[in-house]
Amino acid sequence: MSGVRIPPVLRTATGGQKQVTVPGETVGEVIDALVATYPALGAQLVAPTGGLNPFVNVFLNDTDIRHLEERATAVQPSDTLIILPAMAGGSLR
Repeated sequence: MSGVRIPPVLRTATGGQKQVTVPGETVGEVIDALVATYPALGAQLVAPTGGLNPFVNVFLNDTDIRHLEERATAVQPSDTLIILPAMAGGSLR
């Protein structure tokens, strides 16, 4: 099982947990297991096509999965996934 760090904006979906542990041998399997365990994360993480939402950045340890094999990237039990949804908004003063 791999650890997944949950950013503050998504913690309501995990009952306030900062990190959760879910099974999976690839990034895609871990994300799928995460959404199966915490369904409220589905709309935030998964696009209607089934892939990752384009505004969600996922890092395996310190490396962006886009520089690896994306969802097919192998995950070891000692690895940590970090989910960072893009933030936008605010106002100019």
